[in-house]
Amino acid sequence: MSYSYGATWGLIIAIGIGTYLIRFSFLGLIGERKLPEWVLRHLRYTPVAVIPGIIAPLVAWPAATGGDPDPARLIAAAVTGLTGYFTRSVLLAILGGMASLYVCLALFG
Repeated sequence: MSYSYGATWGLIIAIGIGTYLIRFSFLGLIGERKLPEWVLRHLRYTPVAVIPGIIAPLVAWPAATGGDPDPARLIAAAVTGLTGYFTRSVLLAILGGMASLYVCLALFG
């Protein structure tokens, strides 16, 4: 589907306004107020929920394999998760996952 020049810019402007309003609703309207403890407790889990939501599709349906699950990426994800769990170090988890991905890609092709 191809959009006209005006429609493309209209979509860009509409998405920009929508993004601004979503952020303003949280930062501008309640930015100075103290939030209740239960809201703050829930907000602590936001990164823990967002990061797997970004990573999981890349592991389960990687574009590099045409969307088919790949044993190398599944093993690397498991190594990353286990390394992070046992060491409590993000850097070691990333390095362990990278190393295991490269080794598995070399072994599995």
